[in-house]
Amino acid sequence: MARRQPDLGRFTDVALLVLVSLAEGDKHGYRMIQDIEEFSGTTLEPGTLYGALMRLEERGWIEPLPMAERRRPYRITPGGREALAEQLATLRRIEEAGSKRVRPSWGVV
Repeated sequence: MARRQPDLGRFTDVALLVLVSLAEGDKHGYRMIQDIEEFSGTTLEPGTLYGALMRLEERGWIEPLPMAERRRPYRITPGGREALAEQLATLRRIEEAGSKRVRPSWGVV
């Protein structure tokens, strides 16, 4: 049986958004904020983002890269990709169940 990854923690939504952003490629904080807003419509405050970055780094799911022009980029790790894949699979199951449950049934008034 595969070892289950620990959950993303209390700030699951932000952590998930960060992992999705970094799965596309390395980014610094400001670019992550822009990217997350573009693909999800969610606007993150810098403090919220950097708190999530710190927690993800502690779990080994992302890693900082050398500073570039006074900005620190981050990259997703193989463990971070695995955690992201697991979370996305869970979200797909939730979406499927939710979609089935909101469809009207024949004969139901």
